[in-house]
Amino acid sequence: MGPILFVRADHDETFGVAPAAFAEIDRATRVWDAIGGDPAPDLGDASAVIVFGSAFNTEHADEQPFLYGVRDIIQQTIARELPYLGICFGAQALAWALGLRVHRAPEREIGFVPIRRTAATAADPFLDLLVDGDPAFQWHMDTFELPEEAVLLATNDRIPNQALRLGDRTWATQFHFEVDRPEIESWIAAVGDAELATAWGRKADDLRAEAAALGEAHEERGRRMFQRFATLVEAS
Repeated sequence: MGPILFVRADHDETFGVAPAAFAEIDRATRVWDAIGGDPAPDLGDASAVIVFGSAFNTEHADEQPFLYGVRDIIQQTIARELPYLGICFGAQALAWALGLRVHRAPEREIGFVPIRRTAATAADPFLDLLVDGDPAFQWHMDTFELPEEAVLLATNDRIPNQALRLGDRTWATQFHFEVDRPEIESWIAAVGDAELATAWGRKADDLRAEAAALGEAHEERGRRMFQRFATLVEAS
């Protein structure tokens, strides 16, 4: 089995619980630092691709051309029929790579927000472990058009498209199931208290309190989700 490719699309990306989750089961990973200017990787030896979040949105591609490179890698992943997992920006970029609309959500989501299973969740080999109503960490202003052939696997009361499966090898979540408490703290520091209050309507200390109360269970679920994905990669 070749390594699972992590795509870094944000300077503050640490990949949360993902590196430790895969290390626990001896699954090799490697990083393409797309935002850092690394050359586009050859997917010939990759067993899967995971695109994580970004402070940039797809609309910023002309001023941040690395985003076009990320889109190209997603298109190559789909063409090669490699397993794909998109998280937050990675979900929006999947829609973009498929020629679908990415646009402003009705409201910004930030913090731990309950997610809901759909009728299809129980039969999904990746997201069937979601518990209805469990909080998932959000930090986004955009949402995306659902591919016509996609199966909606999670939703919530604010933004309908929270998780999907496309075919049998492509998944995406709007929520950040990968984050751990140190990563949340680093994002708070990068944005700053003033912008959190004015642009996002949240206080930094409130986000920290949520993370202290909910972070441990959230991280454990994230580890299990990555390890479930690894199992599906091996099966493919």
